[in-house]
Amino acid sequence: MADFHVDLPDRRIRARWISRDGSSSRPTLVFLHEGLGCVEMWRDFPARLCTHTGSRGLVYDRTGYGQSSPWPAAPGLRYMEIEADDVLPRLLAAVGITDCILVGHSDGGTIALNYAATGPAPLHGVVTLAAHAINEPVCVASIVKAKAAFETGDLRARLARYHGSNVDGAFRLWSDAWLAPGFEPMDAAGRLPGIEIPVQAIQGEDDEYGSELQLGIIAGKVAGYCETRLIPDCGHSPHLQQPERVITEIARFIGPLGSEGM
Repeated sequence: MADFHVDLPDRRIRARWISRDGSSSRPTLVFLHEGLGCVEMWRDFPARLCTHTGSRGLVYDRTGYGQSSPWPAAPGLRYMEIEADDVLPRLLAAVGITDCILVGHSDGGTIALNYAATGPAPLHGVVTLAAHAINEPVCVASIVKAKAAFETGDLRARLARYHGSNVDGAFRLWSDAWLAPGFEPMDAAGRLPGIEIPVQAIQGEDDEYGSELQLGIIAGKVAGYCETRLIPDCGHSPHLQQPERVITEIARFIGPLGSEGM
């Protein structure tokens, strides 16, 4: 599972193959991390899911996170749309992924939904973990607390272990966007109806960054098949807090995808 870097014309992306010896007949699982995440912060979840499903996987640090290069120009409030519309398609092409299923956590889930709305040929399905279709007051309140912990507590030091010199830029990009007046993570009304592939949306019952409303909006607006799972005794990271349940749910959902479809 050695790391490698993908050189795109305007940025350098750090990535890692997971279970690359998995079945070549299965779509590759591509993991999109949370708003302050990176490869390491997934822990062993990608490897466990790939082993359970017999799939190959790819994890990577998005632009400005972990060991990837900073943004070539500030993306502003549209950073998730830019990742979905511009960076992700180029990354998949550069590493030769022609069939995939996206597994996205939090911001990564929103990016996955934005990408799916464009109807890309390589994509067979999307799994979201605590994705945001809208910006709720509970999310704003939690980010206000995180900003205080970053500025006056130990959060910056803890994140710096993962992001190095990217830490300040990564945090500001995330917090400044979510706390901007009127900010929304995606055009839910405009984009979600364009998603025709199967979607599985998973959320913790005690998610401190969003309510069950997120699941209702996603399921109510996508054009294709969608199932939702609300996980009890679980916060914002279902894959880490209830891994057995989440791996079982995802494996069942993605089983038929990429073969006969749904």
